[in-house]
Amino acid sequence: MTPLAHTLRVWSQASERVVSNVIEANRATASALGFDPSTLSTPSNRSEPTLDGPHPEIPTIADHTPGWDHDRTVDEPSSIDVGDVVTFSKTITETDVREFASASGDTNRLHLDESFADETRFGERIVHGTLVAGLISAALARMPGLTVYLSQDLEFVGPVAIGDRLTASVEVAEDLGGDRYRLETVVETDEDVVIGGEAVVLIDPVPESIREETDSATEVE
Repeated sequence: MTPLAHTLRVWSQASERVVSNVIEANRATASALGFDPSTLSTPSNRSEPTLDGPHPEIPTIADHTPGWDHDRTVDEPSSIDVGDVVTFSKTITETDVREFASASGDTNRLHLDESFADETRFGERIVHGTLVAGLISAALARMPGLTVYLSQDLEFVGPVAIGDRLTASVEVAEDLGGDRYRLETVVETDEDVVIGGEAVVLIDPVPESIREETDSATEVE
């Protein structure tokens, strides 16, 4: 094998590992939002199906999924200003925890083994911190426009029990220019803040063709 061929082979193998890792991360995020991670496939040589329409098994922003609630103070990207808030709420279930553990590979017994968790400082199983943080991403997905995550700082303040209902809030704290915004991000139960932090996002306009499809769907409803 020539040096060039060897280099290309190593590069190809490394690229496939990177893609696989990204897909596993996406599976974990899908679980956090209540999606079925099995809908995300791993790399292979087989041809992929064409995307002629939305997949019915994956809820869209416009869907009224039972148990999911969201609200926002602004509806157009051009109107986003300091003080605008978007919220997303859902209950974290046993299924959420099990699917997140399977998708992410985080099988820490603290989250899955009742008898083990009973003997820890928490006295019970708790939800993965990254799963809880995923609700921030869910709130960002409901901002007007196309939200691109640029950075996120998190502080895990307290544990979350399975069955807790959580609300993630993102509030525009600063307009950084160039359609970039700094946001204050919080996840809380009915009583306590469990995650605090800041995010920086880029808000792009939604492609016109997608806006037309969304408007048509809204008119039908």
